[in-house]
Amino acid sequence: MIRTFALSVAAMLAFVVAAPAADKETKVSGPLDFKVKDIDGKELDLSKFKGKVVLFVNVASKCGYTPQYEGLQALHDQYGKEGLVIIGVPANEFGKQEPGSDADIKSFCTTKYKVSFPMVSKIVVKGEGQHPLYTYLTSKESNPNFAGDIGWNFEKFLINRQGEVVGRYKSKVAPDSKELTGAIEKELKAK
Repeated sequence: MIRTFALSVAAMLAFVVAAPAADKETKVSGPLDFKVKDIDGKELDLSKFKGKVVLFVNVASKCGYTPQYEGLQALHDQYGKEGLVIIGVPANEFGKQEPGSDADIKSFCTTKYKVSFPMVSKIVVKGEGQHPLYTYLTSKESNPNFAGDIGWNFEKFLINRQGEVVGRYKSKVAPDSKELTGAIEKELKAK
């Protein structure tokens, strides 16, 4: 009985000692430490984009800003080979302007705008049920320089090669604006 008790205590101590190491491995230190589902429902580990410049954009198919898909695709075509990754994030929180299924969204984007940059499965970017990626992007604790709720469709977060948020752009900032392209070019040049 004493031996069984001693083994139980030893097992518990081993677990307690190992637990902090596991927590360190799963600790989120940036927006590229998350996993999401892609538009086809497959797991997408965002860490595969570490070392790249990433632009997260919450998108919608029935919004006045929807034509920005064309500009986003142009950015992808122009800067993709230099290390820019655009990630479209469908969301339905603003005016219910993304009501379709993932298959509907994919069909719309590829047919109408020839989108070839990565798209994720529709998620919640604001409010109840907010995806942890967007909690990270909008939280004062994790992103103090660019915190605050998403205001509308087509807000953009720019991530540098080190995985840090270095810019946030409201919906009205067009993909081809000097403000955004200048920031992208600056981050692409930084190694």
